[in-house]
Amino acid sequence: MGFLTPHTARIYALLRFVTGFMFMFHGLQKVFGMFGGTPPGAPPFIIYGAGLIELVGGILVMIGLFAGPAAFISSGTMAFAFFMGHAIPKSHILPIVNGGELAALYCFVFLYIAAHGSGIWSVDAARRGARP
Repeated sequence: MGFLTPHTARIYALLRFVTGFMFMFHGLQKVFGMFGGTPPGAPPFIIYGAGLIELVGGILVMIGLFAGPAAFISSGTMAFAFFMGHAIPKSHILPIVNGGELAALYCFVFLYIAAHGSGIWSVDAARRGARP
């Protein structure tokens, strides 16, 4: 048993919140041009498709409302982004070489969140009447 085991549920809630919060900012950047603006030369499906998934998915994961389905869609979006934006154009599968570390990490963190669900400190838990 690890020394943080008693805090697992709270640490997971923080992971879910921070991941959704940071992902939301990628959506704000693409959709509204905030924080450095839209990536130059990005096609509309990246700006509005991926951008809206990042914005809405990030908010839903952050607050824990339908976090499982939102994280699953976000995970798939990041898998697509990794292969189409990094691995294929740069002809290399290793994220450290093709610059896709963030997409790969988001993909697997969102996959974990999709499997785990909203957890404590979430709108879903409040709707169920769950107590921490």
